[in-house]
Amino acid sequence: MHLELTPEALLTQLGYNKTEKSVEQIKRAIENTKGFEKFSKHILSLHDELAHIKGFVALSNSKDIFKIKGSENTSKEIQEEFSNIVNRWAKKYKIETEKVANKPTYYIKGIYAT
Repeated sequence: MHLELTPEALLTQLGYNKTEKSVEQIKRAIENTKGFEKFSKHILSLHDELAHIKGFVALSNSKDIFKIKGSENTSKEIQEEFSNIVNRWAKKYKIETEKVANKPTYYIKGIYAT
């Protein structure tokens, strides 16, 4: 049995309140993410895996895409673990990310072309 991950369900799983504005924003983020349907369920597993080091998956405030955010108020070791988890996840699911300079943040661009 395959359960579809609706925009509303994804909002809830990522900790957002379901409002008209947030539903529209997540729909735009989904549309702007190449191949989103191929890896959408893995976003939640990444979100859960990052929780213990104060990381999470969220909607970007500046672009209509998803971002992976780590805490800047953690040790160097925790920040390295965060980067390793994100990079391992991206490689495993063939996801193109864009690292934000000088911040523990990555934008999720989508499936990369092979």
